Amino acid sequence: MRSPLLDRPGAVAVEGGAVAAHYGEPLPEQRRAAEAAVLVDRSDRDVLVVPGADRLSWLHSLLSQHLDALADGTATEALVLSPQGHVEHHVALAETGGTTWGDTEPGAGAALVTWLDRMRFMLRVEPALVTPDWALLTLVGPRGDDVLTAAGLPVPAAVDQVLPLEGGGWARRSSPLGDGSAAVVDLLVPRAELAARADALLAAGATLAGVDALTALGVEARRPRPGVDSDHRTIPNETPWLRTAVHLEKGCYRGQETVARVHNLGRPPRRLVLLHLDGMEEHLPAAGTPVLSGTKEVGRVGTVVRHHELGVVGLALVKSSVLEKLATGTAVELRVEPSVAVVDTDDLAVETDEAVAAARERVRAVRSATIGR
Repeated sequence: MRSPLLDRPGAVAVEGGAVAAHYGEPLPEQRRAAEAAVLVDRSDRDVLVVPGADRLSWLHSLLSQHLDALADGTATEALVLSPQGHVEHHVALAETGGTTWGDTEPGAGAALVTWLDRMRFMLRVEPALVTPDWALLTLVGPRGDDVLTAAGLPVPAAVDQVLPLEGGGWARRSSPLGDGSAAVVDLLVPRAELAARADALLAAGATLAGVDALTALGVEARRPRPGVDSDHRTIPNETPWLRTAVHLEKGCYRGQETVARVHNLGRPPRRLVLLHLDGMEEHLPAAGTPVLSGTKEVGRVGTVVRHHELGVVGLALVKSSVLEKLATGTAVELRVEPSVAVVDTDDLAVETDEAVAAARERVRAVRSATIGR
């Protein structure tokens, strides 16, 4: 469904997509998102609903997040994992008015709803894909709340708060992007009213920006995109989703054994980090391009962007063994051909719970046969 906002001046569509990558000013749009308020058309995201009396306990049993007591007016994230613990779907959830709403990556909704429908059994739930009827807009920037107020819309006070919109839909405050100062509020609106709702926000002080601006600030904030910054081997422990989309103390769900084992007794095979590239090439590396150390493949890049302040940066899954060497000062040259790559120093320090660290040390000792089993 092609967005009507693609008809606005300067719009350049995402390759093969239905929304604007930018409106003719990619880097200025990023700056406005970081410093003021921009409106990003994300109407290509798939939207689903799960009504029904059993919805929360049912979703709790299937997804990685603690959901059976999710309060009305609350949002969270969750994952669908394979039996081996690999990430299959990421979904942003919003509980409001007796219905659980979800939005996920463009094109991923049909497969997610099909899987959910197969898991219904005799429970009172009715998962459905409603993308044709609903569309997502996102306000980004430190002045976003001013825009909402000027437009006469509710302003969620805290991250993960959801407020209903007059005429249908909701406003959801998500975690900030960029350096942490770019506030984010997602607005779910009737698709038939997409252009009118956007015009009201633009009249209230926002400016249009493409999804590239949102993506760039998301990279800075280490916000992975499923299927781009993850691959078929990705487990939650390798990404920030372990903090935002996984509840480590809830009961059984598919893939939990892998998540718990890696968290409590081992280290993830890879970790998501921010890479700085030398930026000498005209074309940016595609998602899936190998990260090399000499001739050895030690990771893969995901989203790579030209950032308005940081230059060429990208998210990458890099082997934990390599990151541990870098953290101790060992020289390891990395390349994302043909560029030289450097891991951001903020991503080399790993905070570890003392009890978990002690358990991991015991496992290492057992494996090295330095203590008895």
